[in-house]
Amino acid sequence: MAQATDNTLTHTAADREAILHLSEAVSTGKNWYVALLEAIGLWGSAEEIHDGRYYRYLIGGEAFDWLTLAERLCQEIDCFVPENEKLDLLFAATPPIDLPPGDFRQLIGETKYRAYLNYLYGVVVEEALLSVVEEEVLKENGHLTLVLGQRIEQEAYRRVYDAEMAALLALFRGQNGYANGDSMSMMEKKEFTYWLFKYRVEHSEKAKVASDTRKALAWLQRQWNSSTRKRPVQTTGIKLLLGRKA
Repeated sequence: MAQATDNTLTHTAADREAILHLSEAVSTGKNWYVALLEAIGLWGSAEEIHDGRYYRYLIGGEAFDWLTLAERLCQEIDCFVPENEKLDLLFAATPPIDLPPGDFRQLIGETKYRAYLNYLYGVVVEEALLSVVEEEVLKENGHLTLVLGQRIEQEAYRRVYDAEMAALLALFRGQNGYANGDSMSMMEKKEFTYWLFKYRVEHSEKAKVASDTRKALAWLQRQWNSSTRKRPVQTTGIKLLLGRKA
């Protein structure tokens, strides 16, 4: 994976090797998910344009979005991948098989694994923190969602970041050279979330950062334990996070 200072399309030879390995492995009978992780381990580019679509796999130059790369690589072996297994992986991060502890880390490689941890804490946990604080605001206001509308989200931002969402978004876009607008792509949303994580760590007291992280992990634990989840939970990442007891 390219480093933050080399976030360009300069590792295409490694990418071709990864795709070739993936195609050969599944065609000879290897489990597609294992072959996919091996290919991810071989992959070199932090971003690329493929079939007219721009992919970014390294968020903020530090956080590895492995599911976006998995989506890209699945296109190379689509005829070998059961549709239901692919959808479970890409939309709920639920793999088709359970690998022994440590295999995921070994298969994707140490560098990508560390960057994946950045993604888990900087994107997954940060999203969970905002969700749990929004739930707190809802409970305090008697679940008046129709009355409060976007005020719930705004109040959650004030409590977590001690700043208005609009001001934070403008600052983020200004620092990254992005145009202002009402809409936000999924890629920009992930980047903004990771930026918020770093902003929170930098501007909040250490005790509050630790407390908020525990709160988010507890929320994820409840989602994990719930048998009627309303939103997808990233199974691979959640098991890892909860196992680490961060």
